Amino acid sequence: MELLHDNLSYAAGEAEPPLLVQTIPRNLAQTAVRFPDQEALVDVAGGRRWTYAQFHRDVRRLATGLHRFGVRSGDRVGIWGPNTWEWVLVQYATAELGAILVTVNPAYRPHELAYVLRQSGISTVVAHPGFRSSDYPGMLDEVHDGCPELRRVVVMGTSAWDELAGADADDALLDGIGERLDPEDAINIQYTSGTTGFPKGATLSHRNILNNGWFIGELLGYDETDRVCIPVPFYHCFGMVIGNLACTTHGSCMVVPGPVFTPGSALRAVEQERCTSLYGVPTMFVAELGLEHLGDIDLSSLRTGVMAGAPCPAPTMRAVIERMNMAEVSICYGMTETSPVSTQTRRDDSFERRTTTVGRAGPHLEVKVIDPATAETVPRGTPGEFCARGYSVMKGYWDEPERTAQAIDDEGWMHSGDLAVMDEDGYVQITGRIKDMVIRGGENIYPREVEEFLLTHPDVLDVQVVGVPDETYGEEIMAWVRLREGAEPMTAESLRAFCEGRISRHKIPRYVHVVDEFPMTVTGKVRKVEMREESLRLLDLQH
Repeated sequence: MELLHDNLSYAAGEAEPPLLVQTIPRNLAQTAVRFPDQEALVDVAGGRRWTYAQFHRDVRRLATGLHRFGVRSGDRVGIWGPNTWEWVLVQYATAELGAILVTVNPAYRPHELAYVLRQSGISTVVAHPGFRSSDYPGMLDEVHDGCPELRRVVVMGTSAWDELAGADADDALLDGIGERLDPEDAINIQYTSGTTGFPKGATLSHRNILNNGWFIGELLGYDETDRVCIPVPFYHCFGMVIGNLACTTHGSCMVVPGPVFTPGSALRAVEQERCTSLYGVPTMFVAELGLEHLGDIDLSSLRTGVMAGAPCPAPTMRAVIERMNMAEVSICYGMTETSPVSTQTRRDDSFERRTTTVGRAGPHLEVKVIDPATAETVPRGTPGEFCARGYSVMKGYWDEPERTAQAIDDEGWMHSGDLAVMDEDGYVQITGRIKDMVIRGGENIYPREVEEFLLTHPDVLDVQVVGVPDETYGEEIMAWVRLREGAEPMTAESLRAFCEGRISRHKIPRYVHVVDEFPMTVTGKVRKVEMREESLRLLDLQH
């Protein structure tokens, strides 16, 4: 078959260990039997902890309560709030019933909330009483009339919640439901960020997310002695799959440092709970490394962790390994639509692999890089669009067959929209988004390449490159720059002078915009769509 030709950008992951062919509740029950006295969940801020026997019991008590509340298999149940122990119980309790958990972004405002409630047909919402400036019950009241399928709301910490969570577990009922569940059943809907248009609801099955969590944990070397600090959001796959499901498939302990990330609370949780693994996006690790009293915090228990969500600069990775004791830290890459991880670095990969690539295909997965125009697999070393195929590919976008068909082709490949390069050993570099690619005078310019060069400027702390319209060349490059403290003011002319003779002329930015910070999503990704829109306004190109 052509795809297996040595020179083409195609690779497959290991065939061992075998895929799990079971549901999430069946897997949790097995873990609870194997490790009843091992700690399963610790909520540091909430002051609560469970062994696996206790956790499994409380999950089934809540599942029974939800069933009495009217929740049935296939119903959509929204979960809305920051990281708390209640969130984790709801994740596993809805799975016991075969209900589809819809994870609602804690930052949503009424307009976004109403869209998700209506689009997925949520009938029940379990909500936090409120966090920071968000009054979740108030917003639910505000949108209720426009969401006819929403029939039940329960607020954590109220008597209604206590009644649900305190029900006596009906094991005969739950065992009967469990017999009817299938690993291929939809179990989770996660809404993509929606930077262009309305968000799409990636629909994931037991098979999708259970196996993804299992294999991530396998590659990290997890067992019942591991304790994983999870400061990344549960409403996103990073928290609930790479975090929670990687733990419960291995008998490891989920450690929740607090409702939202702060560098101090995360590292205090590592020290207090003797965590062996720590998760975060690169900006989280940068914040932790920047703590004034980092040297006074005991991180000697750490050995591994996951960095994902954005490219990791080499200096940050080196500091994490050397100063935070995370010698086996892993880079993961993927997207919500692939449950989420498609590629991962291995524990024995070189430092260079872990800083210049996002690893290679995970077990039982295939990856390839294609020409976006022709869909042909490109030679190794040639940029193109990253695609993945295998057990992790979502069932589709909820109730949107046309958008699903645009993303998953007839052969089952999920098209990521990301630009990638695969090397001779199957390791992948992500170089940007196809829509971020700048075409100047017919030349394809990959922002990541320009950004990495500009980072060699002694005054540049961070940089993002976007394309802006140009009458002569079609597009020109604009660099958004964050300067180091005490740096001289920067102009387009001074930056161009730095670039002259060192990179190709067509890659030299025409425009420069100095900022204190970039617009970011709540998961730590730079919002280039917003940057492009602001660039048009700054350059008076809105016409």
